[in-house]
Amino acid sequence: METRLIDLAGLQALIDVLDRRGFTVLGPTVRDGAIVNATIRRVADLPVGWGDDQDAAHYRLRRRDDDAVFGFASGAQSAKPVFFPTEEVLWRGRRTPEGFDLEPSDAGADGPYALLGVRSCDLHAVGIHDTVLGGRGHQDGAYVARREGAFVVAVSCGDPGGTCFCVSMGTGPRPQEGHGAPFDLSLTELTDGAAHRFLVEVGSDRGADVVDEIGAGPAEPSDVTAADQVAANAAARMGRKLDTVGLKELLYASAESPLWDDVAQRCLACGNCTAVCPTCFCTNVEDVTDLSGGESDRTRVWDSCFSADFSHLHGGNVRESTRSRYRQWMTHKLGSWIDQFGMSGCVGCGRCITWCPAAIDITEEAAAHQRAARGEG
Repeated sequence: METRLIDLAGLQALIDVLDRRGFTVLGPTVRDGAIVNATIRRVADLPVGWGDDQDAAHYRLRRRDDDAVFGFASGAQSAKPVFFPTEEVLWRGRRTPEGFDLEPSDAGADGPYALLGVRSCDLHAVGIHDTVLGGRGHQDGAYVARREGAFVVAVSCGDPGGTCFCVSMGTGPRPQEGHGAPFDLSLTELTDGAAHRFLVEVGSDRGADVVDEIGAGPAEPSDVTAADQVAANAAARMGRKLDTVGLKELLYASAESPLWDDVAQRCLACGNCTAVCPTCFCTNVEDVTDLSGGESDRTRVWDSCFSADFSHLHGGNVRESTRSRYRQWMTHKLGSWIDQFGMSGCVGCGRCITWCPAAIDITEEAAAHQRAARGEG
């Protein structure tokens, strides 16, 4: 893969070029005590000098002792809301003297998007959605409209959080060509005492055009070696791990395990884990008509398999207990998702652990089933 090198001025030039080319540039920024995605116009909009501490039910930003731009682990949200928003109008109908007019969704109207700073785990999550929402017989038109033409600038993770386990899932910490969704450019930030710089790996012809326009020079072998070391160091510092060998079959065989009762006593069924998960895609559809009866909206909103209404079928709830809902979520994520889509539904980002108010840890729950299968504890 072709490699180039840019500095902070080059990073600003990259943002400027994408803006001139008509992209809405979205990237990480600090807001309300968390790192979230928002419109980016300057390097100063990025989380320069910010890191984070993450553990079960714990998230805090902290000041770093350097000016790293991407020196944090996964943010509060992934790229999912960009292409698959929390709420969107599917169509709007208005009554007319002749009948009614139908206005289709305006999905993609504010695009195309350029995503800056996409972690490898989230890049794999986008790849999962490309398959689930855009790659099957019946595509999700709104998703495809937003996803089409998007420019992706991935970034290597150099400082994983306490809940990260992308290495276990084979999804990180460094974006790799042919793994996950394709990227146009991938950055590895180098702050090793030399000049602050970014190794740029070119993943597409569009990416090559952009780095040519900003005048990015070739990378030195020492810079490539330094980037390799960043990825190796991050891989060795994962906060969590998950043994996936035989896990799908184990979860299927554990459907009646008393361990589900144990986790149900702690689980609040709040749905936080599904809201922050970069691959969950459950939705509900709401129809709202105004008081005059002249206008009606059909809106799609995110839903969760932890909500009671989600499993309400034919006058009854097929998953009445928290036990059954947690079992459904975890077994689907790590087991039946593989049978459905040919891949795991988990990318190891750790958000479900960080943002669970009850500090439930999916890696520990899996380990508990594995210990039980071995007759331990």
